[in-house]
Amino acid sequence: MNRRFIHRREHEVPGLNTASLPDLIFTVLFFFMLVTHMRDVDLKVRYQVPQGTEVKKLEHKSAVTYIYIGRKQQVKTDQDEFFIQLNNELATIDDIKAYVEKERQRMGDDDRARMVVSIKADKDVPMGMIADVKKMLQKSFALKINYSATEK
Repeated sequence: MNRRFIHRREHEVPGLNTASLPDLIFTVLFFFMLVTHMRDVDLKVRYQVPQGTEVKKLEHKSAVTYIYIGRKQQVKTDQDEFFIQLNNELATIDDIKAYVEKERQRMGDDDRARMVVSIKADKDVPMGMIADVKKMLQKSFALKINYSATEK
């Protein structure tokens, strides 16, 4: 009998307060905008960097200029055909000197003194091609050369 008089209270679960959700979303968005580095170069060559044992991280990345050497992207070419990419264009070895001068002019005075040319070459690129690139860099007085590699 007592059960008849017991009223069941319906407990409502309070709704989730979403007032601060837009602030949280904008905070996360600004975080990703700040930490994301936009890629300057669209790669037209594909390369697989070799492995090395004496690998060090580059410092002062604003003073680093990249030269990519590899096979063309999305094109079936001969296995022995390699291309040089400077910025967003495929180039020849003779174009390297003008490229280095242009990059040197783009840099500030501090970075110009620390300029490093980083060669990102496929592991199968013949050493003769690397030597030709290196000779052209020496002719353009880019004497600090770095070879990209992954840790072995």
